[in-house]
Amino acid sequence: LERHNGEFVIWDVGLGAAANALAVLRAVREYPLRLHLISFDHTLEPLRFALDHAVDLPYLLEYRESLESLLAHPGVGITFENGRNTVRWSLCLDDFPSLLTRWRNLEPGADPDMTPPPAPHAVLYDPFSPAKNPAMWTLGLFVDLYGRLDAARPCALATYSRSTLLRVTLLLAGFRVGVGHATGEKEETTIAANTPELIEEPLPRSWLVRVRRSTSAEPLHEPRYRQLRLSPEAYARLESHPQFNP
Repeated sequence: LERHNGEFVIWDVGLGAAANALAVLRAVREYPLRLHLISFDHTLEPLRFALDHAVDLPYLLEYRESLESLLAHPGVGITFENGRNTVRWSLCLDDFPSLLTRWRNLEPGADPDMTPPPAPHAVLYDPFSPAKNPAMWTLGLFVDLYGRLDAARPCALATYSRSTLLRVTLLLAGFRVGVGHATGEKEETTIAANTPELIEEPLPRSWLVRVRRSTSAEPLHEPRYRQLRLSPEAYARLESHPQFNP
């Protein structure tokens, strides 16, 4: 952010009750920049519920007016001043896996309303777990998500999971993957990126030993949760990943 010129784009996948989005807004207030925050979710009910109980959820109070305005104009979005920066906050209400598929299959000259948003500089990835929401954790989804990134625009993706299944999935989708910072009750999370420079602690080649031992490492190939050892074919692809072959 300190070195960035122009608009900084963040995809907030899993708006929920806006906790991640508001954490970002608080973190960037001191930077003189233009921020485009794009939140994705299939429903606004968690945010409405949170605002109805804002007295018990004080993290919302500072941005309550902006959030209420966002709810009132979901298809338009809002713009407001946030400390030293200007924020453009857009909402995309849709099924995220289906949305990525439609963008992948978009024909030239298609409806302008279907134009994908600008490629992100950062992605906050916070859907429910693979066991509860497997459609959001498939290999196909992360391949499509990686395909939406701009190779000339370094981008980091942060998510709360540290599972072997997730990390294998991200690597096979094309990402570089590393250890993320602790948060809440999680002693470790996951950070992925389209460039190694954004990974402070990349998974080492020795991590592959853990993959070989794991009983839950094979990526989800369809939106149905199950646990399997990694197939020999997938392991061969993983072992040849540039991250493990500098």
